Amino acid sequence: MKKGRDFDMREVAGFQKNEITEHHIYKNLSGRIRGVKNRRILSQIADDEMRHYNIWQNYTRKDIGPSQIRVWFFTLVSMVFGFAFGIKLMENGEKRAHYVYSRLPGSFKEIIGIIRDEEEHEQALLTLLDEERLQYRAFLMLGLNDALVQLMGVLAGLTFALQNTRFIALTASVTGIAAALSMAASSYLSTKSAPTGKSPLIAALYTGIAYMLIALLLITPYLFFNNHSLSLGVSFVIAFTIIGFSNYYISVARDLSFKSRFLEMVGLSFTVVALSSLAGYAIRFGFGVIM
Repeated sequence: MKKGRDFDMREVAGFQKNEITEHHIYKNLSGRIRGVKNRRILSQIADDEMRHYNIWQNYTRKDIGPSQIRVWFFTLVSMVFGFAFGIKLMENGEKRAHYVYSRLPGSFKEIIGIIRDEEEHEQALLTLLDEERLQYRAFLMLGLNDALVQLMGVLAGLTFALQNTRFIALTASVTGIAAALSMAASSYLSTKSAPTGKSPLIAALYTGIAYMLIALLLITPYLFFNNHSLSLGVSFVIAFTIIGFSNYYISVARDLSFKSRFLEMVGLSFTVVALSSLAGYAIRFGFGVIM
């Protein structure tokens, strides 16, 4: 690696562009997030990113604009999936930048200050990444995971037992609605009996709505396809996709391992589907179902 000012200025320009981009992202989010303290934290980080931009500008001697695509993307992600998820996703990129900064030549005397600022940003963000969507994530994941495992098991069993997409969709819909209401009631009662400080009604809504949405997505293929095997296959792909996204969301927001959580959930769902399929076959022949 070259030393001092002979260091590749294209790389330094990349750092400069990254800092101005993150300045605009944090500035946008500071105007949208709730709470005076949260806004103050994000505004301070935005100011620090601008200061870092000016430091790199002293080396490049150029004005560099932000990446509008990244500004738009992280702002949108934060608004749709929550500030905690959006900021953590962006901070994962900053950790990689932190590593690159630590390998720069010592002649970049301001690097130590930038690295210290980035570490302070990470600590500051921990104080605000506790929004409602993550406070109630346990109830959201409860409804989502239960719906994925139970409904995929129900659909697999019904598919091999009935082998008629209309009857399967009808039966699974009734089962899904009843199960969603049951899960919501259970969340309400368990939250009410435990002094967690969370609203029993909101906990019930998160659980019930999550269950209903997953049930709707998994049953939909049976309404569009006449082939019961194809419908089950499409439902399994949908479930696989939801498992991947939900585990990625939690792994990013809470710094957990994605791979282990994802493989565990896929393995559990596949096992339930396989056993339910065998049970469906057995029930079909046991009751002599002919359709």
